[in-house]
Order: sequence, then C-alpha cells, then structure tokens
Amino acid sequence: MTEVRPMEAASASLWERDEELAAVAQAVDALRADRSSSGSLLMVQGEAGLGKTALLAETRRIAEERGCTVWSARGGETLRSVPFNVIRQLLQPALVSLMPEEAREYLGDWYEVAGPALGITEPGERQADPQGVRDGLVAAVRRLARRDWPLVLLIDDAHWADQETLLWLAAFAERLDDLSVLVVVARRPGEVSGESARLLDAVAATAGRPRTLLSALTPDATAGLTRATLGAHADAPFCREVWAVTGGNPYETVELLAKVQDSELEPTEGSAAELRALNRSARGGGLVARLEELGIDATRFAWAAAILGTGITVRLVAKLATMDPAAAARCAELLKGARILAEPDPSDTGAGDGELEFVHPLIATAVYHSIPDALRTAMHGIAAQVITDSGLGAAMASRHLLQVHPDDDEELVEQLREAAREHVAVGAPDAARRCLERALLEPPTPDVHARVLYELGCATLLTAPAVTIDHLQSALGMPGLAGDERVDAVFRLSQALLHNDQLEEAVRTVEAEAARHEDGPAKLRLQAVRFMWEGIAGEAVSPDRSERLAALAATCAGRDNSERALLMLRGFDALIHGENAEEVVEYCDRSLVNGRLAPGLGWTDTEWGIELLLMLASSYAHTDRLDRAESLCTEALRAYETAGWSGGHLVLAHAYVGLAHRRRGRLREAETSLRESLRLAERVGRGLPLYWTVTCNLVDTLLARGHVVEAWEIAERYGFAPPYPSTIVMPDVRSVRGRLLIAVGRTKDGINELEEAEKSAAARGHHNPVVVPWALDLARALATEDPARAARLATDARRQAERFGTDTAIGEALRCAAALETGQRAVRLAAQAVAYLEASPCQYEHAAARVEYGIAARSVAEINRGLALARSCGADGLVATAREVLETGRGLR
Repeated sequence: MTEVRPMEAASASLWERDEELAAVAQAVDALRADRSSSGSLLMVQGEAGLGKTALLAETRRIAEERGCTVWSARGGETLRSVPFNVIRQLLQPALVSLMPEEAREYLGDWYEVAGPALGITEPGERQADPQGVRDGLVAAVRRLARRDWPLVLLIDDAHWADQETLLWLAAFAERLDDLSVLVVVARRPGEVSGESARLLDAVAATAGRPRTLLSALTPDATAGLTRATLGAHADAPFCREVWAVTGGNPYETVELLAKVQDSELEPTEGSAAELRALNRSARGGGLVARLEELGIDATRFAWAAAILGTGITVRLVAKLATMDPAAAARCAELLKGARILAEPDPSDTGAGDGELEFVHPLIATAVYHSIPDALRTAMHGIAAQVITDSGLGAAMASRHLLQVHPDDDEELVEQLREAAREHVAVGAPDAARRCLERALLEPPTPDVHARVLYELGCATLLTAPAVTIDHLQSALGMPGLAGDERVDAVFRLSQALLHNDQLEEAVRTVEAEAARHEDGPAKLRLQAVRFMWEGIAGEAVSPDRSERLAALAATCAGRDNSERALLMLRGFDALIHGENAEEVVEYCDRSLVNGRLAPGLGWTDTEWGIELLLMLASSYAHTDRLDRAESLCTEALRAYETAGWSGGHLVLAHAYVGLAHRRRGRLREAETSLRESLRLAERVGRGLPLYWTVTCNLVDTLLARGHVVEAWEIAERYGFAPPYPSTIVMPDVRSVRGRLLIAVGRTKDGINELEEAEKSAAARGHHNPVVVPWALDLARALATEDPARAARLATDARRQAERFGTDTAIGEALRCAAALETGQRAVRLAAQAVAYLEASPCQYEHAAARVEYGIAARSVAEINRGLALARSCGADGLVATAREVLETGRGLR
C-alpha cells in the first residue's frame, strides 16, 4: 500500500497504486537513460473519481524529481468544439516564453504552418492543410523535445479533448519510435464514441505495454485512508460504511471525509448512518443544493464559471454574471471555501490561463447541467459577446455561439462565418463546418444563404467530398452566387465530384455551366476545366474531344490563365495520342511566362488545382525534357512543404519527383521518393486515384531495378490489381501490371492483362508507346508462341515511336525489335537502339540497350559499358545479368 501523510487529500487516490507508479518510474528512467532512446506512451483509464488526475500529478512529481521537463494539458467537457485547445495548453507555455525570433528558430520551416494553430502567430493568406498542420505540430514537439530533453507530456481527460488535438496525438503516438518523449494520457472509458473513440483507441494501440485500468479502493485501503484523515480512532464499522457509501471511489471518499471533518462527526459506528446523507451533498443534486445554500450570487458566479469552462477569471465571470467586481471577488472566496472552485496549481500548465478552476471535473459537470436550459443558452450568448469584446476573436467566441438558439440573427450568422474563416485559416475545417452548419440553422437571409453553403462546401472539400457536393449543389440552385464566385463554386463542385469518383457528373456540371455564359474569361475557364476532367478520364470520352480542344487551343496565345491552361491541356492531349513530341513541347512552353508558371497557376494556387500542373509535368517528362519536368516537380515539393500541405498534394509531388528520377534512370532515388509518397498516401486513404499513381510508379521502378519479389509484395499489399480507377494513371496501369505478372512467372495472365491494355488504349486513342507501353512488353511475351503477331506489334510500336519522335521512344522500339531477331539483324537493330538511347536522357534504358547490344555482338567492352551504367542507375537485375554473361564468358570477344 502506498504510504501517505495524514490529511494529504491529493494523495488519497494513490493508495493501492504501487504497480501504476512503478510503471511510471520505469518509463521515466527509460526516457532519461539516453537522448536517443525511443519515446513511449502510457494510457491510464478509469471512471470519474478513480484518481487519474492524482496519478498524473504524481507522475509530474516523479519526473521533475528526476530532472525531466513536464508539460501538461487537460480536456474540458464544454471545450470539445475549440480546435487545438488541448495542444495549445500543452505547448503554449513553452513557446510564449520565447521571443518570436527564438520560436522561429526552434520551429524552423514549420513556424508558419503550426504557429497559427498554436496561437503564436497570425495565419497566412492560404487555406491551411489540416494534415500539414498536424505534421507541423509533430515537428514542433520534436524540435522542442531536443531543447527540453528529457520531456514528459501529460494529457488529462483526453476523452474531452478536441478533435484536432486527438488527430495530432494519434499521429504523434505513431512516431514515438524516433521521438525521445514520454506521453501519459488519462481518459474515462466509454465516455465518447465515433471518431474521438477511434482516435483514442489508436493512441492506446501504440502503447508499448497494456493500458492501465484503475480500480476502486478496497475496503482495507478505504479504512487506511479514513484513519489517516480522521485519526486512528476511526472504528471498523465506520470505515466499512465509508467504503460502502463511496464504492471505494477515491474522489468521493476524500470529499466525504472532508464533510465528516467539517461537521465534526465522530468516526464511530454510532455516526455511520449519517454518512449517506453527507455523501449525497457532495455530488449531483446534493452538490447543487449545497451550492444554492451559498446564495444566489455565489450560484450565479459558479454558473458563469461553468459556462466559461477555461480561462476563468474573476473579471470575466463578473462581466458574464453581471456582478460588480467586489461582489464577484467575495463569491470566488466563498466557492473556494466550499471546495467548489480552487486556485490552479502553478506547476500545472494544463490548468488553463485563469485565476480559478473547478476542484474536480465532476463538480464542473454538475454545475453546468444545473443551469436552467433557457438561462444556459442565454449565458452562452452573453459569453460570446464578452469574449468578442475582450478582443479574443470570433473563433474563440464560436463555441458559445454554437449553443445559442436560432433566432433569425443576421449578426450571429456573420460572426459564425468569420469564425469559420479563422478556423479554416489555422487548419481546422471541421470546426469551420460546425460554425457554418449552425449558421444555416439561424437561418441566413436569402441573399446570404447561398454564400454560406458555398463556404461550407469549401470547408469540407478536403475532408468530405460527398458532403461538399450536397452543399455546393444547393448553393448553385439558389440565388446569391454570381460572377467569379459562381464559376469558382462550379469548379469546386466538379473537383468534389471527381474525388468522389463521379467523373461523368463532374464533366456534365461544368459543361452545363459553360453553356450559361457568353464568350469570355468565365466561359473559357469552364471549358478548360471540362477538357481537364475529360483529359484524366480512364475511359473513352466523346470522339471529337481532341479536335475540339485543338481548335480552341489554336485561338489561344497565353494571354490569361484560361488560355495557358488550354495550351497545357492541348500539349497533354497530344502527348497521350502520340503526336509529334516537338509540338507537345511547343504547346507546353507557350503556357509558361518566361519559362515559369504564371501567377495564379502556381502549385499552391487553388483556382485551377494540381491536376493541370501534373499534366504539364508529365508532358515534359515523357518528351525527354527531363530538366523541365524535374524542375517543376521539385518546385511542387518545395512549395507544398513550405506551405505545410501534407495531404494528397504532397503525395503527388513526391510521386512525380519519383517519376522524374525514374525517367532519368536514377532508380534508387526514384524508389526513395515513391516510398515516401506511399507512406503519405496511406494517411490520405486507399482507392483514390493518387494512390494508384504512387503504387504503379513504385512497382514500375522496382521492376526496372530487378527487384521483382519486392514489386510483387507491394502489389499484393497495396491492392495493385483490378478493378482499376476511372482516371488515367501514368504509366499505364494495365501495362505495368502485365509486365509484373510476366516477371513473376504468370506469363499467360500477363499476356491477358497486356491485351486488355491494348483494347483500352485503342478505345481511348492512346497511341504513345512511352506512356502506354503495352505493345513492347506484349511483343516480347509473344515472341515464342506467336512470332508473327509479335513482329507486327513491334513494327506498329516502332511506327508510333517514330511519329512521336523522341530518342527514348525510338530507341525502346528498336530494343524490342532487336529482341525479336537473331544473328546480324539483331546486332544491327541493337546498335541502332544504343545510338538513339545514348542521346536520350533516360539512362536506365541506355544501360539496358548497352548490355543487350554487348550480348548480341558478344562484346565484352559493350557489356562492361552497360554494366557501369546499370550500376550508376541502381538497376541491380541488369547488373546481375551483365555479370553472369561476363563470368561465363562463352563466345565473348
């Protein structure tokens, strides 16, 4: 049994907690052992009053005694709608003590991303990416932990933490292997459901040991605590009744014993019958009755404190309760004497920034729910005004505005819209959604209603495409949106439809809107958007699409971004249809301004979206303009990392950097970029088009490296198999899947897959053998069983390659033709392939051609040249082939 000093109430909850405290001490010692030690997490669960807070307080004492830095925070029942509330409590004390320059130094590039969420800097102009903000917050703790090692984080009442904090905590807990931090989280089991419960379970799952489930005190422990508090003369029947009345709940036991002391009740069997009445006065209705006995002013003060929930100061409570400062101060003292309010422990940074706090969350809950419903609603309205008048901003006031009854209040609608904008700016779209959904209930006036729906659609675009669709369709169906705002709403609606796998509906939406406009910038933008969505369609679209796009692009000189977008789209369309590469490049170059993306068409500009720029990068990558492609992709990566966009945008940026490396022949670098992209894609979610882009490129790269087993494992683990997405993926999914099946020995299945790729390409008019390389692989696969068909395929591929005109395309077609021949004809074709690929920037293909030519010509020198190139590319399979031929040496010269 844990020894405690008599009358030390806080230690009551530590009775019978030896195992829990030993686990805490062990975790703290492990943390202190080495700066490079892995972090760990302890999850403490227990019903209300079982001593979670006391255990965290003792953890603080143990950690500080051993030289650790301790930061703490606490969730609040009425504060769950305040985004980043708990993590702000956790980190702000460490950050506000720094000068702005010091904070920038510690947070580095993440300062602008995470700073607004932490309330230490103003948000930027762009909408913050929630995933990026979470990553920034993880990085913030990582960097501060280096300064303040060994660092212990305590989070109490995590079941009441806001959603944004829980999302951060789940992400942070996953990375504790390389973060030397101890995290201790306390929660009540079963208190929350839905997403909050899922996130808390995910956090608990990362703990290296079973979660701690606190139990009630045994009768012996209750007796020991009773005698330690009231004196050794407390008899056994009295102690047993204390346990029976409280159920061994440590908090209730402490409160009951305090009442016994206040009433001067003798701790003997004769007084035991009075314990139940005393216990009722310490909780629930009894607590409310006791509060009322303190007088109406004290009751009003306690109600106002419960409404505020955090940051409880006598000044704010006085304003909310409409009391003069002197009366408020008297009430505060009265409530402290009654053990309803207390002054926060100065060492407890999680207590908030007020002068007062409730003695226990159970008391705060009972007081809050004792306020008559109508009065509670009215007080929330007043609290919102008090907070606004105090200069704390609309976002801080919004949690109170959410509780106010709808009443056709135009001003309240505007306040909620402003709060939503503030939430979006710091990366809390769910909080913005709550504000705007509440604004709709007011309801807004007819001239504002559509704008609220539009703003709601924008707020949910990154998190809930289906919800966005409903809101934006409703907004567009009523008056209020006009001009550029309406066009932007249509564009965002089409984006949401696309991400919800409703491509045809996305196309119809912009087509219908374009028909409503006269010729001009708005119509041109909508036409460009329609061509863009059609351009990424995985299935056939209208047969005259290319002709219509070519005709429209012919009128464009790049005077504005709509014209530039159409030029990019025309270049991409020409690419996939296998038109002359020089013309593709000409269209792409004309879309730029002095060789750079035009203002408004940058990677983080939202007017057009990422899809258009990825088409531009693909066009350069597949026309052998790898310097331009690599520059664009690297710029994208830098832009998204700087802006803190860590969702799908960053996934695709890493994927296209990987594509640029793969095209150039830097296979190791390509694999690294693509594996990072896949890691990020896992957070965004499987089944999305971007997920296919990543897995397809990674499988393609691993096959090029000769890592067939790894390629198959990736395909199996991440679902790289039919059914395929409705949007285009580069390189072609069926072609890569077919090549993979052949590589693992499933030749017949591979041939079937490549034949399906042939049919799909024919239906879509995709005739570029670089983008859709099925023909070259199919020709090789059929060389033995159907050499005539294989020859026809190779001949057609060569004709298409020569039409396209790049050295890579022609060289690859010649490689395939050489593989189908024997004798001197094979040697001549292989030599021609080498000549073309030597002029190409694609070094892996050049290396393969060198090795194949050396083998056909039986030339040790050529094989060695190919071997050197293969080693520099990281093409391990090609290296093995070359070395095997050289080692056997048969017939070589």
